[in-house]
Formats: sequence, C-alpha cells, structure tokens
Amino acid sequence: MIDSLSWITVYPEIILLVMACVIAMVDLGVKTPLRGTTYALTLLTLGVVAVLEGVYASQGATVYGFGKMVVSDPMGNWLKCFASLALMITLVYGRPYAADRDMLRGGEFFTLSLFSLLGIFVMISGHNFLVIYMGLELMTLSSYALVALRRDNATATEAAMKYFVLGALASGFLLYGLSMIYGATGSLNVSEVFHAIASRQVKHQVLVFGLVFIVAGLAFKLGAVPFHMWLPDVYQGAPTAVTLLIGAAPQLAAFAICMRLLVQGMLPLAIDWQQMLMVLAVGSLLVGNLAAIAQTNLKRMLAFSTIAQMGFFLLAMLAGVAGGHYINTTSAYGAAMFYVITYVLTTLAAFGIILLLARQGHEAEEITDLSGLNQRSPLFAGVMALAMFSLAGVPPLVGFYAKLAVLQSLLAPGLTGYFLLSVFAVLASLIGAFYYLRVVKVMYFDAPHAGLPTEIVARTDARAVLALNGGLLLVLGMAPGGLMTLCGDAIAALVKTLVT
Repeated sequence: MIDSLSWITVYPEIILLVMACVIAMVDLGVKTPLRGTTYALTLLTLGVVAVLEGVYASQGATVYGFGKMVVSDPMGNWLKCFASLALMITLVYGRPYAADRDMLRGGEFFTLSLFSLLGIFVMISGHNFLVIYMGLELMTLSSYALVALRRDNATATEAAMKYFVLGALASGFLLYGLSMIYGATGSLNVSEVFHAIASRQVKHQVLVFGLVFIVAGLAFKLGAVPFHMWLPDVYQGAPTAVTLLIGAAPQLAAFAICMRLLVQGMLPLAIDWQQMLMVLAVGSLLVGNLAAIAQTNLKRMLAFSTIAQMGFFLLAMLAGVAGGHYINTTSAYGAAMFYVITYVLTTLAAFGIILLLARQGHEAEEITDLSGLNQRSPLFAGVMALAMFSLAGVPPLVGFYAKLAVLQSLLAPGLTGYFLLSVFAVLASLIGAFYYLRVVKVMYFDAPHAGLPTEIVARTDARAVLALNGGLLLVLGMAPGGLMTLCGDAIAALVKTLVT
C-alpha cells in the first residue's frame, strides 16, 4: 500500500503530467498562430510547479517515497524549481521564433517541452537506478522529437538523427554500467548500493568495470570530451528555440544524475571515478576552447563553449574527495551546483539574443549577424556582452565568481595535482576569452552589414525577461552569497543522508 507521504514527493510531477495532457487537449481548439491560450496555460503550469518546488525546498526536509524509489530533498527541489523557471524563459524567448517557422501548427512544441521537463523532474527525484533511467529516456525521447519538429527542414532532421543514434548509444552505455553495479551489489536502490560498496565485500574489479560505462554515459549527457561529437552538430542543426530547450534545463538534470549516481551511490569509489573525471575535464577544457576559436557560426561556437564550461564543472566534481577525506565535499559540490545554475542563466541570455534577432526567413546564427548590434539595439548588445563576459569569467559578473568558487574548491585540499589542474583551468579560460571578446568586438566596433535590419522588433514580454536575465548576471556576480549559501545548504542536506 502506498502511503500519503509518497504522493507528496511526486505532486509536482503529477501536476506536470496532468497539465501536459490537458494542454494537449485544449490546444485542439486553439486557432491563433501564436497559440496564446496554450502558451498562457503552459506558463501558468510552470509557474505553479516552480513555486511548489520552492516551497518544498525552503522547508529543508528530505522525504522518501514509493519504497525509497523517489526522494524529495532540498537539492532536487531547488534544481526542479530552477529548471521550471529556465523552461519558462525559454518559451518566452522562443515562441515568436517557433511561430515564424511554422513550428506552432499544433501544440507539440509546448506539450513536448512539458514532457521533457517531466523527464528532468523524474531524473532529479530518482533514488533508484530504474527511475533515474526512466526519467532520462522520457527527457531524451521528447528532445529527439523537438529537434525534428521542423519536418520540412533537412538540417534539423539530420541533427535529430545524429542526436538519436548517439543518444541511444550513450543510453546503452549507462544502462549496461548500471546493470553491472546491480549485479555486483544486488540492489537498484542508490542508498543500498552506497552501503554495499562501503562494506568492501563487493568485488572491486566488477564495480570499476560498471563505473567506466556509467561515466561514459554521463559524459555524453554533459557533452564532455571525447563524447562531445553530437553537441556542435545538434546545437547548430536544431531550431534555435529547441537548441535552448536542450542546452539549458537539461544541464541541471545532468548535474543531478551525477550527484545521485556518483556521490549518493558510489562515493566510496571516488578514487576511481575522479581519475576518469580528471581526463574528461582536461580534454573538455582544451578541445572546447581551442575548437571554439575556429568557429564562425555563433551556435556552434556556443556548443564548443558548453564543452569547455562542462570541463570546469567536472573539476568541481572531482574536488569533492581529496586524499580519501570528505572535508571538502560540501564546498566542492556546492560550487558545482552554483556553477551549473549560473551557466544555465548565462546560456538563456546568450541564446535569447540569437532567438530575438532571428526573423522570418533568416537565422541570426553567424557571428557577423551581430555586426553593429549596439547601434541597432543597445539593450540586446548590452545583454549579449554581459553573457559573453560572464562566460569568459570577467569580474564582477556571475561567471567570474562561479569559476572562482570552483578554483577555491580545487585549491582547498592543498594537493599538488589539484594545484596544477587549477593553473591549467586558468590558462584554458584565457584562451576562451578570445572568442568571447571577439563577439563583443563585432557588436560594438564593426559596422552593420547592408542586409541587416536597422530596427529590431521584439515583443514586450521578451524584452522585459531579457533585461531581467541580463541584470541577474550582474547582480548575482556582485552579491553571490545568497545563491551560494542556498547551494551549500542543499548539498549539506544531501551529504548528511550518506551517513544515516
């Protein structure tokens, strides 16, 4: 029998599921090109879910449901709250773009987005290997359909095929790794796996064999080198609104699944998976930054930028355990959570500009499309400059503090290897600054091309959200304490469950 406490843990998921079905039915009677009713209902649903998750998170309680298959804890609740807000912002930016490209003929754009978010929620809440995998598949299947939503566009169809084939391969890696861990420990429950590994009664070779496949699957989801091949092609080929859908909120789910599997489930194996993450981090920082320099397509450049940013995130993940000691765990994983949240916020601003600059029959994807943007729209140029400076780690923007928090977590243990990694990360960031500053140079110092519109038209709601988005990059950089404390407290609550 399922108790009432179990249902409380999944109320947000139930609301999402029910409303996604309701919105799909209501949309059948909507005839307007911009799908105003469908759009309003979707935003209302996301707002309600975000508030509910915020309330859950502020209570600070960790509650298990359905036989410990699902967990509701501060880290998961905050991530789900931010994922809901990220999707809201994405839809505000992306609706005019989608309407111009005939992607709103039905309500699929909105309903698939909600089902993708539902998959994200299930991944974040999963405390059982099967639940986590079920959420992953729901999110990715929705994403495949969204990438191919422009059925008459060959580029989008090709991107969807690449995403599907490589995504299926990565899912197979992850599932095989999870099956190996299950075979070794005899449990699918994350906590029971942790205790089985900690007991040291399980064959270490079998665990490491399964761990290799799990890390490979996670690396694909993060877009880390050498599992990054899909990312530039999908980012460039997908409609820009969908690129933002798969590049923002899912990053929060990727962080959550890393925490659930590697930390909550396999922290006693940290010495093994840290070595793998170190290789992935170094490769991502090097390849991501060097490859981005050669790009002229803005979306492709931001894809390689994402690879490099994930390198920084992985550095924070591997700093949680140093020399077999867990002293640095809360600060390192708190820095990782802060980094991912602020990266998503910055990504929303950067792709928001690309979406709002696009017009019917024209994609604003090339860096040259930003030529003289300051003369055409100081607001758009200002927000894009803030996003580029933040990604480059220029103070006083939030990207600088995020990188600083990661470097501090690396240096805290005082190990020579971590010090060398910190130096390498700083040098890689200096390389990355080149291609970010190139975008700023084009916006402020290049003359507008003849074919570019002199006046940029954007809806009032999109302009307001964009201004708020850009303002947060500056405000959170100058006063990061609140969000950093929130992340630290959420991780502390999670770490506390490991010893109980």
